[in-house]
Parts: sequence; C-alpha cells; structure tokens
Amino acid sequence: MTTLQRTRHALKGFSLTEMAVVLVIVALLIGGLIIPFGMQQDLRAERETQIQLTEIKEALLGFAAASGRLPCPATTTSVGQESTTSTSPTVVCTSAYGYLPAAALGISNINSSGLTLDGWHQPIRYAVISKTINGQGEVFTTAGGIKAATMTNVANTTPLFSICTGSTAITSPGTGSAACTTAGKLTDRAVAVIWSTGKNTETGGTDADESQNPNPATTVTADPAFVYHEPAPDTASGGEFDDQVVWIATNVLFNRMIAAGQLP
Repeated sequence: MTTLQRTRHALKGFSLTEMAVVLVIVALLIGGLIIPFGMQQDLRAERETQIQLTEIKEALLGFAAASGRLPCPATTTSVGQESTTSTSPTVVCTSAYGYLPAAALGISNINSSGLTLDGWHQPIRYAVISKTINGQGEVFTTAGGIKAATMTNVANTTPLFSICTGSTAITSPGTGSAACTTAGKLTDRAVAVIWSTGKNTETGGTDADESQNPNPATTVTADPAFVYHEPAPDTASGGEFDDQVVWIATNVLFNRMIAAGQLP
C-alpha cells in the first residue's frame, strides 16, 4: 500500500464521533483562552488606573507647590478647568466634590468634556476639603491660605476628609459630621481624595461601601467620609467594591509646600 493509499484509508476511518470529540476539545481550548483574556483586560485596566492615580496625586502636589493651594474640582461643563464661584481674594469651589481638573493640571487622556479617564474609560473623581481655619476661609484652595491660618492650626484641625475601612465604620453617614470610628479609621486628615469608580461604574455604586463614595460625583451631599478597602464581591458584608482610592494627607501636603518655599 502506498503512502497516499494509507492516508486515504486513515481519513475514511475518521468517524463522526471522533470529529465531534475533536471539535469539543477545540471549543474548550478556545473558551479557556477567552476567559483569561478578559481577566487580563481587567488587570491591565486596574494597573493603568493605579498608575494614573499615583501620577495625579503627584500632579496635585506639584500644583500646590507652584500655586500655594490645591485646585478646585472640575464639572461636566467646565471643560477640565476648575469650577469656582469666586477667585479673589478667596478661591471658592462650586463644589468640594467633582472631577479632576485635567486642563488645570496639564493631564491628558481626556474625553470630550475634558475629564481624565481611568482604565475603564470613566471620568476620575476628585474632592478637596472646604474649610475655614483660624478665620481664614477656604484654606486649602486659596493661595497662601495655609500660611495665613498657620500650619499649627491646620495640623490640629480634625476631621478633614475621613477614609474608613467600610460603611459600617462611619458615624453619621450622609451628613457633614460623617466620620470614621476609631477602629475603622485609616485617616481623618485627608485634604484631597482622588478615586476611580472601577469597572462597575455603570451598574455599581449602589451597595453600602461603594455608595458611600460619591458616585456620580454630581449628586453628593456634604459627607466628608470615604470608604477604601481591597476589592470585594457583592456577597461581602458591605457589598461589591472595586473603587480605587488615593488621598493627600496634611503632612504630605506640608512637606511638598515647605520644599517649594510656600510654607511656613
């Protein structure tokens, strides 16, 4: 029997059952590749967002070092610029909660409204504390505000923004007196918070922990408490949580401004 004859014989002996088995194996292999690819996309978006938030924190500190203040949040209509109701002599923000003022910071990766996008192509949120200390109004958004109020008075003022380990660790939620319990407090001295609402932006934000963070930012009340912890499924006690949150504490801001000659 020639080689060609042997090949034809082998092909004729390949049954439909064997063909079906091969197709099932191929389908399983393809399915096994698709699922990890989706996970890879999520991991990539998560890493990109983590890097973004770190870079944004540095950009905000750089702005403070150069300007002697932190910028106001942007809105969906301010085209990436700070949204203010007053700029002289005191800078008053339209809202303490909003979106990152990308244009004011010179940050790219923006949408048509000038808002910086995270790894899931959603606008990154930003909040800056609104506070009068030692008779100086809007200390953190007005140039020279911290210096006028004195570093000692600012350092001893608490709470500012509070970062808590979960919604159950917050007292008086939904009010201007919201704060963390002692056991659930990561800090109560954050002057600015930057966060991404994660992959579930469109459908999330309704469970207890995520709903504590402004989502969307335009509907937030004057609640100064945020939640941050590791990602959690919807079966967790505080519900689904995939927000990524970073913040600037008073001592970090002081150090950068001292190094730049803006303080003391």
